[in-house]
Amino acid sequence: MSTFEFPPSIISRPVYGTLAPRRGKHHLMIADAEGAEALLELAGKDAALMPRAHIIYVSGDVENPFVEKLRNIAPLHLYVGPSYNAAVPRLRRMLQDAHMGLQVYLAGTEGLMGQAMLEATSAGIPHTAIQTEHRGSVARRMQCVHCKGITENVITDPFTCSHCGLHLFVRDHYSRRIAAYQGVCVDAEDPGNVPPAVRLYS
Repeated sequence: MSTFEFPPSIISRPVYGTLAPRRGKHHLMIADAEGAEALLELAGKDAALMPRAHIIYVSGDVENPFVEKLRNIAPLHLYVGPSYNAAVPRLRRMLQDAHMGLQVYLAGTEGLMGQAMLEATSAGIPHTAIQTEHRGSVARRMQCVHCKGITENVITDPFTCSHCGLHLFVRDHYSRRIAAYQGVCVDAEDPGNVPPAVRLYS
């Protein structure tokens, strides 16, 4: 099982729970990587959800072993895509055509859940009505507050901005508006004085 218990932090940092079945005619489930485990466990709790479920799964790899397992739980629709960006048009169409009472479940990495939640809330679904469960990598999606560039899959602190090259401190401050954590220059007052990088949650 690929779960991780995040240490306590500031109020803006997302808190994740465990997916639980909810009543509804339609269920939209979005996951990547080990997030598939959470969907499989959800189906085990209530198999009656699956005939009304549309699953969007970002596999990242054609050899991903979870794809066949997801097919075996027999959702109404299963889309398997290579990346989150490839899945976005389908996700937006699903949200555009959604009916009252749509239940949304997100599982997997913080980057996927944050971006999918942004799409859902932009479509009018309150973030408090969306279930999330973290599985897999603890890498973060970071925004440089200086150049506004986004760096995906950050696993060290500090890290180098992939856009402007500044050395950035990994903060727990999270912006739902851009679905990313905020990174601030670590050596702004003392250029060149950059502490050694350490792995997040090592």
